[in-house]
Amino acid sequence: KQVEAMKRVLESLNLNIVEMTDENATLDGGDVLFTGREFFVGLSRRTNQRGAEILADTFKDYAVSTVPVHDSLHLKGFCSMAGPNLIAIGSSEAAQKALKTMQQMSDHRYDKLTVPDDAAANCIYLNIPSKGHVLLHRAPEEYPESAKVFEKLKDHMLIPIANTELEKVDGSLTCCSVLINKASEL
Repeated sequence: KQVEAMKRVLESLNLNIVEMTDENATLDGGDVLFTGREFFVGLSRRTNQRGAEILADTFKDYAVSTVPVHDSLHLKGFCSMAGPNLIAIGSSEAAQKALKTMQQMSDHRYDKLTVPDDAAANCIYLNIPSKGHVLLHRAPEEYPESAKVFEKLKDHMLIPIANTELEKVDGSLTCCSVLINKASEL
């Protein structure tokens, strides 16, 4: 029901929809990190190599690299984009190992923002024309040390978000959002 409801919404926005019909392919949005230049796809319990291949076939203009995910539900359980060239990354061994893999696979050098808590590395970056760089991140009462790291981003409008209840069922900030870049028609 959720998939059909989302499909109807996307169709109403006249967006191009690509459906995976290969029953052996799995691809979870929490395992897909788009940097604006390339895709990193976490191979996890919810995403497999075939799913990554279909993503690569769909977005032929972008490099697609796979990253093994261990000790986390998703790739974005410990990393996400915090700016146009900035990867927020947790400090756990698994997160740092995945970052090293991403750095080895990419021709581009990203800046990194390391936060003490893996879950806090899951943030949402928005570039809003009237506001500039906007970053939704976990609230200081949830992850105080990680919030201090985000506060160093002086060129960002920072919006702390409490997510404790959804985190109890593995819901992170990116799990609770669908970002659509669509110009409004005048």
